[in-house]
This record gives sequence, C-alpha cells and structure tokens, in this order.
Amino acid sequence: MSYNAPLKDMLFNIEHLARIDQIAQIPGFEDAGLETAQAVLEECAKLNQDVIAPLNWEGDKHPSWHHDGNQVTTTPGFKDAYKQFTEGGWQSLQHPADYGGQGLPKTIGAACGEMLNSANMSFALCPMLTDGAIEALLTAGSDDMKAKYLEKLISGEWTGTMNLTEPQAGSDLAAVRTRAEPQPDGTYKVFGTKIFITYGEHDMADNIIHLVLARVQGAPEGVKGISLFVVPKFMVKDDGSLGERNDVHCVSIEHKMGIKASPTAVLQYGDHGGAIGYLVGEENRGLEYMFIMMNAARYAVGVQGIATAERAYQKAVQYARDRVQSRPVDGSLPKAGPIIHHPDVRRMLMTMRAYTEGCRAMATVAAAAYDAAHHHPDAEVRKDNQAFYEFLVPLVKGYSTEMSIDVASLGVQIHGGMGFIEETGCAQYYRDAKILTIYEGTTAIQANDLVGRKTARDGGQTAKALAAQVAQTESELAASGNADAQAVARRLKAAREAFVDVVDFVAGNTKAHPNDVFAGSVPYLMLTGNLVAGWQMARALLVAEAELAKGNDAVFMQSKITTARFYADHTKWGIRGFTSFANFDTADIVITTEGISRNSLATLKQNVKDVRVASAS
Repeated sequence: MSYNAPLKDMLFNIEHLARIDQIAQIPGFEDAGLETAQAVLEECAKLNQDVIAPLNWEGDKHPSWHHDGNQVTTTPGFKDAYKQFTEGGWQSLQHPADYGGQGLPKTIGAACGEMLNSANMSFALCPMLTDGAIEALLTAGSDDMKAKYLEKLISGEWTGTMNLTEPQAGSDLAAVRTRAEPQPDGTYKVFGTKIFITYGEHDMADNIIHLVLARVQGAPEGVKGISLFVVPKFMVKDDGSLGERNDVHCVSIEHKMGIKASPTAVLQYGDHGGAIGYLVGEENRGLEYMFIMMNAARYAVGVQGIATAERAYQKAVQYARDRVQSRPVDGSLPKAGPIIHHPDVRRMLMTMRAYTEGCRAMATVAAAAYDAAHHHPDAEVRKDNQAFYEFLVPLVKGYSTEMSIDVASLGVQIHGGMGFIEETGCAQYYRDAKILTIYEGTTAIQANDLVGRKTARDGGQTAKALAAQVAQTESELAASGNADAQAVARRLKAAREAFVDVVDFVAGNTKAHPNDVFAGSVPYLMLTGNLVAGWQMARALLVAEAELAKGNDAVFMQSKITTARFYADHTKWGIRGFTSFANFDTADIVITTEGISRNSLATLKQNVKDVRVASAS
C-alpha cells in the first residue's frame, strides 16, 4: 500500500499551533519560516513516498541477516535508499552549520522524522540513533572529538549507536558491568557485552561510532560510577581516513516480533585484547551525558508512534473504501457497498484519526518549545520553554506510543479476518508499534519521570502553569458562538480539573506515600497526555473556525472542527479514584478511569451524524 505524507495537517500545525512565524524571528532561524517548511516537507515527502516506503514490507519479509561471523547485511534496497537519504542532506537537517548541518529548527525536522518513520520505521531507526550520538557529542565531546566525528556523522557517511543495555542491566543502569581500563596514552580499553544495540552492525555506512557506557576501574558503585566512551568500529586516523578494525564485533542479531529489518545486535567488546575507547567528558558522568541521547531518542520514539498510527490509519481508510461487505444500515445503497458506509467502521476510523492528529499536534508544539528553549535570545523565555518541553517529553513518548498500539489494533479490526493475515500488511504496524512502549524507557519509566522529575520536584508548578494555558483556551472556546467549540470547552474544563486534582495529590504525597503515587503514575501520564493532545485539538478548532469564516479551505477546516469535537466527545479525559490512594496498601488499589464524555443519546447521534472520513492527505 502506498504512503501519502499528511502534509496539509503537518503544515497546519507548524503554522498555527507551533507558530513558525515566531520561530523564524529567533536569530539563526530567520530563513526557516512557513515557505521554507513547506518546501522542505514537500521534498522530504517525495523521497519517503517514492523510495523508502516501498521497502517497508520488503524489510518485514526479508529482514537484515547476520553471517560470516560478524557481518550484517541489511534488507535488499536499504543500502541504496540510505545513500539517497544522505545525499539529499536529510541526516544533517537539524544539526549545526558549523559541522556541515543545515541548522533548521526541530519544528521542521520533527515533521520530516514522522514521514521517515511512517514510510519505514526499521529504516528510520538508523538515522535516529545517529541523531542521538550527534547530540551527545555536541554537548559533552571535546573539540578534538567533535572535529574527528561530527562532520561525518552529520553527513550520514558514518552512523552512531547507543550502548547501554547488558544481559543483566536493562532499565537499571546501575548494574552495568562493562569495564574500561585506562591506558598510558590517554585512551581506554573496553571489555564487555552489550545487547539490543540498534544498527550495531550493518552495511549501509563506512563506519559506526558506538557510544558506550562502562565503568572505569575503581569507580564508585551504582550510577555515579558510569562513564561514557566513543568506540569506533574502525579507528579514525589523524587525517580523517579509516584505519584498522577495532576490537568490537557483532556476535548475533535478534529475531524480533516487529521492526525486523532493523538489525538489533549483540556486541562483544574486547575479545582480542580490548576495544580502544575515548572518554567523553569526565569520568563518572556518563549517565548524565547518555541522558542527552536518551531524551532526544524519547521524543523521536514518540514521533514513531504517531508515524505508525498514521500509516495504519491510511491503510485502514483505503481498505474501508475498497472492501465491499453488507448493505448499509441506513439503506443509502440498494445493495452491499464499501464498509466505509457502516457507522461503526466510521467510528473506528475517526478514533484512529483523532488520536493521531492530537498526538501530532502535541509533538509539534513540543518541538517549537525545544527550538525556543535552545535558541531564543531571552534567557527567561528559554527557561520557560525548557520546562514546558521537558514536561511534554514523557507525554510525547509515553502517550503517543500507547496510542499507536490502540490505533494499529483498530486498523487490524477494520480489516476483519483479513487483518489477521500477514499478506494484507496491516499486522506489521501492530507488531512494529509494540516496541515503542518499551525501548528508550518503558511507559512506566516515562510515568515515573513525569511524577518524580516533572511534577513532584517543583511542587507541581510547571504542571499548573500548563493548566493555566489550558484554561485560557477554554475561555476562548466558551466565547465562541460555535456549538462545537462550546462543547469542547466543557470537556476540556472537566479534563483540566481532573488533571489539577491529580497534580495536587502527586505533589503532596510523593515523599510521604511514594507507593500510593507511583501506583497511579501510568494513569496519570495517560490522563495528562490525553489532556494536552486534546488541548491542542481545541486550539486547532479555534484556528479552523477563524479560517472557515475567511472562506479558506472549507473542507479541511470543517474536518478539523469535526475531528476536534470527536476527540472531545469520544476519548477518556478524566480519572477518578486517584486521591483515594492514601491509607491503602498498594495491593488493594483499584484505579478507575472515568470517561468525562459519557454522551447522552442525543449527543451521540449528533456526533455520528458529524463523522467525516476525509482523505488522508
């Protein structure tokens, strides 16, 4: 099935929700306005639709394979597609011009990332990990290290990896055992085994730059004794050319449920005397540096969830238009017709669409906050946007990925029995989506981050600042004469009030009753993600109302209003039972999620009547 990039929705978000005109006023981004965004996204769409997307199913059927001891060959077509990807400058999109990058804002880069992942998530994982390595080196690498590695990584000539996990050390990095022995020349010899290393070995680039967590001899126990090292697959000479092979080898790759074309390697360091590594920054600060990579990757994984949901939705819409089965219940056709005429199929399609668009809007707004946080000339603006962005990262990662599983499951459901058959292709999105809630920190880890670092640490101040912004949108909705806007305002108010109740509970009880709070951390994350995504849909509704009044793109704007209303009326925005955690043993806790939008029959009839399944473009 072909992939059509949702350019219109992406550009709507970039223009009206992320406010690209304001980003273009930041020094260094003067040429990155809406016109640039449109041109870049259109070119990106061509590559992904024409070159990379056709390889997606091929990669599922013919994954990467390990052979000849330590060699990995990727899916046929991947190597050539990667060459076109790098020659087009797509790896360099958001990275600094000082090292050969294009220096475009994340607001534009995130949309391109979504397209790449929708086209082929297994393929997209390679440049995603390279992006993380680049961020870590930009932040903590020495000048010599930056000069040696960054230009080749940013061009895509070399790729990068993250090496955290070991057989005994998954989420608990305090258990890392890989060791690094200092050498007289200032290098280190690295010994150990790393597992689950995405693109740890492949044939698409000339060199692979591994960023590896390890312990220097004599380091403190726990996470305070972990250091970060650069360990290249091939040694790099002073003139930039490649030297001999380093002592790091792929001993196997995993056989996975999804993302099969992405080689997930087991890497062995030091079997032949020690892999030569170079310390990044200072000893024992490795986890701090690695978190730079992880935070970049967590946002990117959230975008992968949106991308997978979009691809599943497009496939479901196409199938629903083509599959003839049963006469419509309203008698609108004289005989059996396409299943898109059936109300419950429309409900499922609208659910898929609403969740996908809501999460896309949330991620786009988060990207704009990142751009302001890192580049705005005003220190106070940078500080406020950094807090907002950091609060949103676990939502983009946690909520968007959980959402993607639900959306991909609905895609299979719409296909009926054929969805259970691999040849239709929709099962691939379901299988691929599952990993997104696991790698780069499980949903529970994102929820713990939201509770501990993002809510309890500042007494809920950042969360309540966000709630104040939501309240402002409620006021704007309520002031509208549009019935849809006023209905969304009521739902949004109920969701915000539930959110504030939970924030107060979290801020007031995390230290005294940690088990009570953390037992509800995932429901809190889901409530918050749903609120923020719904808030962005509400903002989109206000924009669409104004544009509709001007006579601009009536079909698209009306579709935006309908989707926002559907999101408000058919998603669960409320949570109850949270404040009852105190004084109960966690084993007895029952968490109840209440749908604020339990519709009356009349409201349900109106919403079903309003359902529109527009094209996916």
